[in-house]
Amino acid sequence: MLDIKFVRENPDAVKENIRKKFQDHKLVLVDQVIEEDQELRIIQQEADQLRSRRKTVSKEIGSLMKQGKKEEAETVKKEVSEIAGRLEEMTARENELRDSVTSKMLQIPQMIDPSVPIGRDDTENVELQKFGEPVTPDFAVPYHTEIMETFDGIDLNSAGRVSGNGFYYLMGDIARLHSAVLSYARDFMIDRGFTYVIPPYMIRSNVVTGVMSFAEMDGMMYKIEGEDLYLIGTSEHSMIGKFIDQILEEKNLPYTYTSYSPCFRKEKGAHGIEERGVYRIHQFEKQEMIVVCKPEDSADWFNRLYMNTVDFFRTLDIPVRTLECCSGDLADLKVKSVDVEAWSPRQQKYFEVGSCSNLGDAQARRLKIRVRGEDGSKYFAHTLNNTCVAPPRMLIAFLENNLQADGSVRIPKALQPYMGGKSVLMPKGKE
Repeated sequence: MLDIKFVRENPDAVKENIRKKFQDHKLVLVDQVIEEDQELRIIQQEADQLRSRRKTVSKEIGSLMKQGKKEEAETVKKEVSEIAGRLEEMTARENELRDSVTSKMLQIPQMIDPSVPIGRDDTENVELQKFGEPVTPDFAVPYHTEIMETFDGIDLNSAGRVSGNGFYYLMGDIARLHSAVLSYARDFMIDRGFTYVIPPYMIRSNVVTGVMSFAEMDGMMYKIEGEDLYLIGTSEHSMIGKFIDQILEEKNLPYTYTSYSPCFRKEKGAHGIEERGVYRIHQFEKQEMIVVCKPEDSADWFNRLYMNTVDFFRTLDIPVRTLECCSGDLADLKVKSVDVEAWSPRQQKYFEVGSCSNLGDAQARRLKIRVRGEDGSKYFAHTLNNTCVAPPRMLIAFLENNLQADGSVRIPKALQPYMGGKSVLMPKGKE
């Protein structure tokens, strides 16, 4: 959410930002917010004057009564009563305006970074850099669930009977591989100086609206019926929520966390054939990165965060590329975002395995996360998040890039300690 003062003083810049995000239907919100904010400030000023007048004349009542001037005292009482009635009306209008301004402000997107490429949707995202040489094997690479089935490693049918579409059972070596990747990611991030955290998996509605837009919430979050709780779609939600209504000491910044959690998502909408299996599902696990820092440091942390993911995948011999999200592909709270995509030998293209976002002060402003500087001044922190790894989607890239012609799967050296020292996985019947 933007600073109302910024919107008031820079309406044209805010509107231009909306146009860059191809959300012209929101342009009217800027004028409405400015108009309602002006009325709100006038009412607040008048209400303050009335409260001051009520306080003054209320003191007169006792004095008049002591002097025996009952008729004059009654006149003053009538004025106090009229002021109270007027204040009640004004308070109702004040609350109405405040709620309306807040609701509209929550819909106005964050100001994007000047470096963000302008584009309508993800088809106009811009490739930044490739890491590792994409390999095309001289044998056909099966679909990822077919690879898993050769290890008796997945059961979608039973999961469908138990939970419906979008769920799975991982078993045996594939399940172990899943856990090994997460354990390796945990240690990888700890070695880079991040503090390991296991957060709550449910959060309250005020945290939900503090960390994401209404559109994202509707498309992602599962609500616990009868309670003010939502299942998290990513541990970023509860990790940033950790700082709600806090004043942080500048000397303690930055906070750098790597958090593990299961994630739960509705994943609304139809999906293509390449999203069968375990590509897009309702539950998965993820190792995340979270940074809370000073505004002047967020650009540097942004670059460091997505490079952590690149480095992690390269230690597993998976070619990746970085892709900068264009303006129309940025969620409303984001200032800048880079996706990390892994090479798929079967599809002969890259696909998303992680996303790094700089949210500026958007989440901090919504959640009232402030920093106290050494000079005593207060300002809003900047928040960033990035995916280190999110199996089982990551398993697709891992299996395809490490599959051998005989159906075995090579285990890169970095992962071998987490797989009991194994350097290769053999399909059932070929051990």
